Amino acid sequence: MEVTLCILGSPSTFLSVLLEGGVQSPGNMLLCLSPAWLTKVPAPEQPGEATLLVSKAVSFHPGGLTFLDDFVPPRSVTYFLAGLGLGPGRGWEAAELARDLTCPTGASAELARLLEERLLTRQLLARQGGVAVPATLAFTYKPPALLQGGDASPGLRLVELSGKEGQETLVTDEVRAFLHSEALGDALQVAIKLSSWRWRGRQVLRLHPRAEVGTVVDTVLALLEKLEEEESVLVEAVCPPARLPFPGSPQPGPELALRICAVVCRTQGDRPLLSKVVCAVGRGDHPLRHQSSLPRTLEVALAQCGLGEAAQVAVVLRDVKVAAEAALAAVLALEASLTVEQRGGRQAYTDFLGVDFALTVAGGALTPVALELNRGLCLEACGTLEGLWAAPRSGPVSEEAAVAAPLVETMLRRSARCLMEGKQLLVVGGGGFSKKFVWEAARDYGLKLHLVESDPNHFASQLVQTFIHFDVTEHRRDEDNARLLAELVRARGLQLDGCFSYWDDCLVLTALLCQELGLPCSPPAAMRLAKQKSHTQLHLLCRQGPPWPSPSLHAVPCCPLESEADVERAVHQVPLPGIMKLEFGAGAVGVRLVEDAPQCHEHFSRIARDLQGEADHPGIGLGWGNAMLLMEFIEGTEHDVDLVLFGGRLLAAFVSDNGPTRLPGFTETAACMPTGLAPEQEAQLVQAAFRCCLGCGLLDGVFNVELKLTRAGPRLIEINPRMGGFYLRDWILELYGVDLLLAAAMVACGLRPALPAHPRARGHLVGVMCLVSQHLQVLNSTASQEALQALHDRGLLRFNPFMSSEEALVPSEYEEPYCSVACAGSSLAEARLRLLGLCQGLGIDGPHYPVAHFLSHFK
Repeated sequence: MEVTLCILGSPSTFLSVLLEGGVQSPGNMLLCLSPAWLTKVPAPEQPGEATLLVSKAVSFHPGGLTFLDDFVPPRSVTYFLAGLGLGPGRGWEAAELARDLTCPTGASAELARLLEERLLTRQLLARQGGVAVPATLAFTYKPPALLQGGDASPGLRLVELSGKEGQETLVTDEVRAFLHSEALGDALQVAIKLSSWRWRGRQVLRLHPRAEVGTVVDTVLALLEKLEEEESVLVEAVCPPARLPFPGSPQPGPELALRICAVVCRTQGDRPLLSKVVCAVGRGDHPLRHQSSLPRTLEVALAQCGLGEAAQVAVVLRDVKVAAEAALAAVLALEASLTVEQRGGRQAYTDFLGVDFALTVAGGALTPVALELNRGLCLEACGTLEGLWAAPRSGPVSEEAAVAAPLVETMLRRSARCLMEGKQLLVVGGGGFSKKFVWEAARDYGLKLHLVESDPNHFASQLVQTFIHFDVTEHRRDEDNARLLAELVRARGLQLDGCFSYWDDCLVLTALLCQELGLPCSPPAAMRLAKQKSHTQLHLLCRQGPPWPSPSLHAVPCCPLESEADVERAVHQVPLPGIMKLEFGAGAVGVRLVEDAPQCHEHFSRIARDLQGEADHPGIGLGWGNAMLLMEFIEGTEHDVDLVLFGGRLLAAFVSDNGPTRLPGFTETAACMPTGLAPEQEAQLVQAAFRCCLGCGLLDGVFNVELKLTRAGPRLIEINPRMGGFYLRDWILELYGVDLLLAAAMVACGLRPALPAHPRARGHLVGVMCLVSQHLQVLNSTASQEALQALHDRGLLRFNPFMSSEEALVPSEYEEPYCSVACAGSSLAEARLRLLGLCQGLGIDGPHYPVAHFLSHFK
């Protein structure tokens, strides 16, 4: 199977989504121009649901290139988005196709009807979202259950009618009280309309002066006769245009009004994100409608209305962002409380929303007031504005992200979940406490995991479908163990879709087992080459191309060390100072700067004495032995590059920067993401990491490559042929919405990971490591796990523990970091300053652990 994003609807409405989909997932964004191109087939594995198949569609590719494709056999849709009509006709057919699908859907008729209930959404925004809405008086006949109960919101009056006739006195009293109330503020007019999905696009807007009580009453009574159950008549204040001070003399002509249209999307973790804002400008004495005014940016629109100062524009944009994101958050909270039937299917959720605002003055301040929620109209308006920028012309090109970028990312993310739900995966090696997230994520994604693990009491043994107790620590017998494990898997009748590992010790065994079982994986020889650090460097030094630039440019001279004689020979071959490290090590344990021959001999002897086997320091690769290597010390800044490769193609790369270490050791101290490097340097690192992986034969998987950026370019430290450890998976998920764990699982199943082509970071993270040897006192007091977790839960920091609170806080010469503490910010400088202040307050910063120094590279 492959990702198939399918849209059924008007090309003009969804053009921005189609074009962006063609960029982010070429050939997988499909437009169906007729419901007849789609078929629903009952899904036996999900009773009551159906699989959606597409047999014909227009496929989109980069640059707007399109093809009309016929699919034989039909493709299974992994995400469906339809332009819904709620009455008879093609929209009704789309609604029926969207109902009760096995694949994720971004809309359903049931959810669309809720958004069309203006009274419901207005109450929802005001009560739950804290969003300003027009003062409204509602007469409702047998209101729906979602409207019943609860306190009335300020400025929102709900009057329940027992019948549609004989209500003259009640209506007159309520209208008079409403029109004379302070809730209407400076409004001079009121609008009267019917609130129900049944009346969408079928009624004339009725405007009346606020002073004409009788006319308003008569209009309301006339509309009451048309009401059906669960429908309402609304009398709402028409927000007066904000009278903005125009610089110089006032502009001639009628007063201008502003209508702001915001598109907000659901992103990773169900968090709303403002995607784009466009505006319409028109006469203040006429209602502004979609498609009746040219869209323009907020800055241009405000300037045309007399507000041109950048600081004032920023305040308006901030208020629109807060209100729009609160609106979607309120809608998502409502949907979470609905049943599957009320939503129109198990997979039906709102993934984007359009919010229309009027800009008015309330309490002496400019205030965006939410008028209505819609979907297609705001999306179309934003797409139209992007079309203006895309047209051939002179002048600068806009670098803004497309309005549909977050939406397409969500479509891809939900598609990946759809493809992986129910997949059977064998995990080799459960890992330690720092990998606890794996089991939580697997449950969330619906993965069926089977675990091979040496420890019979491993905490994950109760969290998997099948637990196979097997000693995987003796790596000299990996070939034999792979054959034995394959026999165990077959004997248990496991029907596996894939097999993978994220634990350093088990990577070669996993590749051998995949080979035995005929499952996708990088070749065992490539895994061995990457696992043994000196072999990696020496192999790449010989790879001198073509193609150019060759991996040899990034490799570093080194010598393997297995005896004192090897050390003596190496000090004459490798320029000193150099770095000594374990050949199969992890976590920078035992890595040390050595400046002369005596230091080399001394460190070799110490490691040979202290770290002889797995029991001396579990999880750092001592099951492979304690051989070492000496490599040249490279000056420069250190960086991690996390790559996703499929079929030898680079699908995604994420670069982070590391702070200076505490020499002569190399335990990580600090990091930031995204990188603060110039784009050219970032690209050099990505290409160096990619070419080094290819040079070792690593073609499929998620890999972590450590490099140094020198004045002569990137140089390789080492390749970790698994996803990055410590905080990296969490940070990438938080900033980019990309889950490396899910990507690794997809590659293991032979599926191309559903990733955006150009993921954009949603901010910056800067973090610092805590060490037991340096922070024992504060880790037992101000910075205890409980205290840090509480700050994390409040959103004040990002806390990634690598050891459980039950593990003894015992300093060790060969220690690994205890945890990572990070702060977020809209800029690198903001995140850095927040973290520095936090570390000073918690006591993490100190004379022996100068956090400011560790953060000095991040500028």
